[in-house]
Amino acid sequence: MYLALLVIFLQCSEICTQERVFTFNAVHIKVQPSVKVKNGAPMSIICHADISKSTDFNLQHNITVFKDEKLVFMSVSGKGDARYEVPMARSSHTGDYRCVVEANGKKRYSDSLHVWVTGMTKPILIAEKKEVFEGEVVKLRCELPEEVPPLHFIFRKMKMNSKPKEKLTYELQRNFSVIEFPIEEGDNILQFDCLGKRNVKFEFETSEPSNRTLITVKEPFIKPTLRIKPSSNITEGKEIQFECSTVVAKMRDIEIMLLRNKTILSSVRDQTTLKYSAVATLEDSGEYLCKVEEGKASKIATRNVVVTELFPKPVLTASMNKLDENKELTLSCSIKDFQNASFSILRRNSNGGILLRNSRNFTTRAKVNDTGLYICKAEVNRIVKESKPVMIQVYAPVSMPNISVFSGLPEVVLGKPLKLTCCLKMGTPPITFTFYKGNKAKKEIVTNNTCAVFLDEDIKQNDKGQYKCGARNHHSSGMKTSKILNITVIVPIRNISLGSVPYGEVEDGGETAFLCSVKEGSWPILFRIFRKTDRDVLLFERSEHADRVMWQKKEMSRQDTGTYYCIASNRANVSAKSHPITINVILASWQKGVITAFVLIPIAGVVILAVWWFWCKKKNAKGPSMEMSRSALATNSTSEKLSRQHDGDYYSGSGYIEDGENHMKSTDENKGPDLESAEVEYTEVEVSTLDPHRAPVQKGTETVYSEIRKANNENTRAS
Repeated sequence: MYLALLVIFLQCSEICTQERVFTFNAVHIKVQPSVKVKNGAPMSIICHADISKSTDFNLQHNITVFKDEKLVFMSVSGKGDARYEVPMARSSHTGDYRCVVEANGKKRYSDSLHVWVTGMTKPILIAEKKEVFEGEVVKLRCELPEEVPPLHFIFRKMKMNSKPKEKLTYELQRNFSVIEFPIEEGDNILQFDCLGKRNVKFEFETSEPSNRTLITVKEPFIKPTLRIKPSSNITEGKEIQFECSTVVAKMRDIEIMLLRNKTILSSVRDQTTLKYSAVATLEDSGEYLCKVEEGKASKIATRNVVVTELFPKPVLTASMNKLDENKELTLSCSIKDFQNASFSILRRNSNGGILLRNSRNFTTRAKVNDTGLYICKAEVNRIVKESKPVMIQVYAPVSMPNISVFSGLPEVVLGKPLKLTCCLKMGTPPITFTFYKGNKAKKEIVTNNTCAVFLDEDIKQNDKGQYKCGARNHHSSGMKTSKILNITVIVPIRNISLGSVPYGEVEDGGETAFLCSVKEGSWPILFRIFRKTDRDVLLFERSEHADRVMWQKKEMSRQDTGTYYCIASNRANVSAKSHPITINVILASWQKGVITAFVLIPIAGVVILAVWWFWCKKKNAKGPSMEMSRSALATNSTSEKLSRQHDGDYYSGSGYIEDGENHMKSTDENKGPDLESAEVEYTEVEVSTLDPHRAPVQKGTETVYSEIRKANNENTRAS
């Protein structure tokens, strides 16, 4: 029974599970009344989930609304719809909206929907003060309530009959901005307002203007007054007076200044009047400016003054502007069409001037140190005028110039420039130097020094090298010329070679002559001959007034074998190196003969001994072989005899051997006692039956011992 109930329960659970199947078809989002909502109007964000179910059952939904990926609304209900209500839409509600629906572990997202709340909140402008003085600043604060940064602010300053002045600010993190506006001269009644701007989808939206704020401007002082006495048109020599005044509201740091052509002539502080007077001169003509300042406020008044010339500037004339030393110099000062003046002549220096004479004329015997600027002054009615300066140049004659080589020695290396100097002991600059090469002028140099430098870069091998220089200045004595300087052109060493006699090979103890020569090069030439080793060895060194040198080495040895080269140099300080040559020291003829004698004679003796030994050996080998032949013949004859006697009987080889031995012994006995001590050799000999018809079918090898006595070396040589 319980088992049946369990089965029924499981089947019911499976049926219930099958009945609660659902799926999301889509999730939709929309806004009412439209995606563009006017600022302040109500707005609804509606999220709807389209769901398919297997049966009609209650399904709980979690619906979430996001704005710019930030959570703004959440709802849990059994319906597939949710509504996010905004009673008054503001620009801060502008953005991208999206909703998410989640149920039983399943989640679905809607598409993104952009909502734009058009229009901005009206900004609010607040001024720190309602009344200000000129030179002060107005502090303003503009706020956009309920707006979200970043925001742009525009402040406007407006006054009657003028174009508004604007200031722009940008706030990244605040919905308000604060600035200061300076109050300038002439500002009296001002109005200020502000606007707000924001960027939506690359488009700017501007708010309506804020409330207008009225600012009253007070003057700290009135515009100054500039008075001139006796008048603005005056003649030189008369006194002119200036008076600058103003009226202040409150005396605090007031400053009054009088300027002419931007140059301050006089100033006072914490006073309402400035007075200034001077003797009028022609230079006093121009625009005068009275300026009053307090803090940042300032006001000005201007007047033009014209000063009429009482007399023109004097003119200084000289009898000569350039003259020789000890010549007479006369200076004269004059004023055109005017005689009643006091004159003075001065020589100008760094401190102003040195008075020479209070007179119209001045005469002196000129010296070199009288060179300089001269002026004259004329005075009438306390008006002093100065002439234009006149330059006087007094010249001392040039001395005879001296020409020399800059390096010191009167020589130059071919291919390098020649640097010459021409100097004077005396002479007033500027001096003109002329350099000559031969009889041709090469260059002219004007300098304020008593020396000049000339560079000749066109040096040739066949140049005669005759140089001179001339010098002159504005002295009447004219040009003076130096003595002729002879320059030696040094040709560097070129094309060096080394040879030897004999060349390549030389006998030990023989002489070798080395010849080192050059094709080009100025004398004297330093020749050096080296032999290459681990450290090159200097063998020969000599300075010659020639293009070649010969060195003889009288006795060459095997140690002199090696590589040789030579180096040549002259005053050009450039060394030239030859190609190397190789010298091989070989044996002399007599040395070869001695070596031949010592080597070939022993070899010949050895050969002769070998031949003799071989001949002796061959001769000794022939003796025993003849004895064995004779023994064999005797044995054969004995065998024949025995065969005949026994008529076909077979005899073993032992009898033959014994007979042979007896025979050999008898033979040896006949040789005498000298051979008794000889060595005995045994030789195995193959013996065949002499008559096959008489002997049975028997063939074999029988051993025959024969004594071969070897003679000693002395007996052998005797035989």
